[in-house]
Amino acid sequence: MSATTADRDEFIRLTDPYRRELLAHCYRMLGSVDEAEDLVQETYLRAWRSYDGYEGRASLRTWLHRIATNTCLTALESRARRPLPPGLGGPAEAPEEPLTTPLTDVPWLQPLPDALVDPANVVAARGSLRPAPVAALQNLPARQRAVLILRDVPAWRAAEVAPLLGTSTAAVKSSLQRARVRLDEVAPEEDLVEEPAGATDREVLHRYVAAFENADLDSLIDLLRDGVEPEMPPYAQWYRGRADVLRCLRARVHEKGTPRMLRTRANGRPAGAMYVRGADGVLRAHSVQVPTVRKDSPARVTAFLDPEVPARFGLPKELP
Repeated sequence: MSATTADRDEFIRLTDPYRRELLAHCYRMLGSVDEAEDLVQETYLRAWRSYDGYEGRASLRTWLHRIATNTCLTALESRARRPLPPGLGGPAEAPEEPLTTPLTDVPWLQPLPDALVDPANVVAARGSLRPAPVAALQNLPARQRAVLILRDVPAWRAAEVAPLLGTSTAAVKSSLQRARVRLDEVAPEEDLVEEPAGATDREVLHRYVAAFENADLDSLIDLLRDGVEPEMPPYAQWYRGRADVLRCLRARVHEKGTPRMLRTRANGRPAGAMYVRGADGVLRAHSVQVPTVRKDSPARVTAFLDPEVPARFGLPKELP
């Protein structure tokens, strides 16, 4: 028993530093934080069961990534892709009309709290944790998805990816090429551009939050790019351009009173958790909004309209 305990302690000490990196990897594969956390647990269970057979022929990091990838591939055999609203249809034609019934039967992409992943991994990911690129990945077959992620994020060589998938180096290179062609078909090029988040993003978020909290539509519209695209899962509607955004906001900005927003971080970006006031005067969690900033302006705003989402970021359900 003491030997087993010592082995387990050694296993935890050696493998635990990779847990957050593996969570980010599983999130890219699945598009779901909840499922990614479950699959990381499964990865560690599988790794512990086979730890006696680990002989160091590959680095521990590579070995864990192999287990995690295979765990994800198995899970994806029975799971549908996780889209964002643009993946289901074109922009809304009447932005001032009320939102339709939320599509609760769609397994929507979930936001990823930065607190769950290693900050160094967020930087190394070069933007690939943003909602739009992760949603675009969901359009790829599972094995192509794995190839693209392993080649582009931990930067494995094709010869390293091939044995994991039980295929040849040439097949991996071909799969990578097909994956990139498919991404070009389903996502605008600018959605896939990898830009690091920095001080500009924080300043833009500050202005964005202030405009909402002050119900200052003029400042908000001035801040947005002309081609801005807001999306609001679990609603299928999304909008394109400042004119349509203005029509949408004018119809809704006063319907729930002046909101408040708490700053947080999601998908490697500064984000805001919105709270709206109910009929009883209480400010309750409403959504988490993740702006993607380009050239000092939000080019896309993904607003996850689910009152349970802020709690995943360690935020309260109500504000005083």
